[in-house]
Amino acid sequence: MYLVEELTVEFGSFTLFDTIGFVVGKKDKIALVGKNGAGKTTLLRLLAGLQEPTRGKVILPKDATVGYLPQQLIFSDTQTVSEEVSLAFEPLLRKKAEIERLNLELTKRSDYESETYAKLIEKVSLLNEQLLLEGGMNFQAEIERTLMGLGFLRSDFNRPTSEFSGGWRMRIELAKLLMKNPDLLLLDEPTNHLDIESIQWLENFLVNTAGAVIIVSHDRAFIDAVTQRTIEISLGRIYDYKVNYSKYVTLRQERYEQQLRAYESQQKQIEDTEAFIERFRYKATKAVQVQSRIKQLNKLERIEIDEIDNSHIRLKFPPAPQSGAYPVIMEDVRKDYGNHTVFKHVNLTINRGDSVAFVGKNGAGKSTLVKCIMNEIPFSGQLQLGHGIKIGYFAQNQADLLNKELTVFETIDHVAVGDIRTKIRTILGAFMFGGEASDKKVDVLSGGERTRLAMIKLLLEPVNFLILDEPTNHLDMRSKDVLKAALKSFDGTLIVVSHDREFLDGLVDKVYEFGNQQVKEHLGGIREFLERKKLENLTELERKPLSTTVQEVQSPSSKESKMLYEERKERQRLQRRWEKAVEEKEQLIENIEKEMKAIENVLMQPERVTNELLQKHNELQKSLNHTMEEWTVATMKLEELVN
Repeated sequence: MYLVEELTVEFGSFTLFDTIGFVVGKKDKIALVGKNGAGKTTLLRLLAGLQEPTRGKVILPKDATVGYLPQQLIFSDTQTVSEEVSLAFEPLLRKKAEIERLNLELTKRSDYESETYAKLIEKVSLLNEQLLLEGGMNFQAEIERTLMGLGFLRSDFNRPTSEFSGGWRMRIELAKLLMKNPDLLLLDEPTNHLDIESIQWLENFLVNTAGAVIIVSHDRAFIDAVTQRTIEISLGRIYDYKVNYSKYVTLRQERYEQQLRAYESQQKQIEDTEAFIERFRYKATKAVQVQSRIKQLNKLERIEIDEIDNSHIRLKFPPAPQSGAYPVIMEDVRKDYGNHTVFKHVNLTINRGDSVAFVGKNGAGKSTLVKCIMNEIPFSGQLQLGHGIKIGYFAQNQADLLNKELTVFETIDHVAVGDIRTKIRTILGAFMFGGEASDKKVDVLSGGERTRLAMIKLLLEPVNFLILDEPTNHLDMRSKDVLKAALKSFDGTLIVVSHDREFLDGLVDKVYEFGNQQVKEHLGGIREFLERKKLENLTELERKPLSTTVQEVQSPSSKESKMLYEERKERQRLQRRWEKAVEEKEQLIENIEKEMKAIENVLMQPERVTNELLQKHNELQKSLNHTMEEWTVATMKLEELVN
């Protein structure tokens, strides 16, 4: 049991928590929810022992361990992936080293009958028993399972952590934390850098393996799958619901309605009492009754209504300019990088008004096809955009294009037109830029804040074809609801690249699945797509040749079957990894070539030629050659796996 007792946190005159308390059981799975700024991250830090409360305390059982995954981490660059995750077992490694030291000391002694020798033997035996109880030293297989579950390949294990992007390094930290198997696990937005497969693996791990877990997450489907209890922070107090998030939303609304009825009843009572006092205040015959009513009012404990933002913010797109009936038509579209084929024989038609999702594993070609639509890269086949198409494109680098000298308000004021200009501050508040935050300069915003601002800017521009790449990564649930409602009312055409199942549910009516060099069309929404995939997997199993005996059919522990299954899974993981490597190298090659082209344009003007420019061009050429070699290796590896 973990106990939070009369916890109070104050910042000057502002009270964040006011004598809150709750108990966490050994196997509780809790979603911690509340508005941005309500104190969710602060509460996690208090539980992790990284911050002290103004008053009150957090009581943990003796020897209890706590693991905390914050949103932002400072990474180490001195280890390989495997070495970094192995740090989770440092206590075991220290214990093993101590046993080896003591055994060495025993070999050097000959006083076998002495009391100190006997104590040394006893200590070694005790340490060996502890080591055995704690899992011994057989943790390497566990590390491999966890890293693979989070999307890594065996070939990644010996790569330096410095070679990985921030998102992948966050996965390394998550793996290390899970391997420590703490008694209480605190996770702050753990799914931000995970794809659907990794999220599902993490769900299974947390439900079936982890002890007590407290999660802050804006991924509604994820916390619904993992948690069975919801703690809401509101106005310095907490409300504890023994249900998952979806049921909590219903119960919270019921609580609010009960409070409202009680409040209205009390207000009527107060109004009647005050009317009586005012009517008979100056009548001597009623003096006793008047004084009694005054005392009654003074003693009355006033009912407060929880502050719930019931302003139904409805962000509506400007009317979409009329476009042709078919915004995108593709015939036999194919994209190759050298000998590697990303996809081929892509034949699809997107109708005006369609809302579609691009889904698939990392590196399967989703972003590549988007770049083909945007005409950013060459391809073969026919790709035709409809008449009058005006595209609004949201990519991860969209935030870098904002004017850093403008404030948040000015950025939106420059694109807002018509009646929407009167609602700018309301819209900014919906996307967590309320109050003084709207006056911040873009230059001082964090990466996540800039991404949200770029999203608002895009939503206010008159377009008829939206392409959004992972639009929900930095949005809280309320902001996602506002965005989703706006997209559902959008009267243009929509493509969403996303792993957020809950966000896609009810938003899209068609799914394009990327994988194995193909793009498959699935009619229906994301829910139907996921259900259909499960059926397809079952059908695939049914197509396998039956074993000759009942025993073979019923034996799930068959060594040969298990080896085939593991081999197939490993091949799929390797293919996914090399697909990602190829895509990254292709992007790097594209960037280098663009930079070289810009320099070559300058070199065509003799008066502007300098030694610095020539040297820069030579350096880029070397970098291009090196990257092409790396790309060749990656494509060959991928081709071997595919074939």
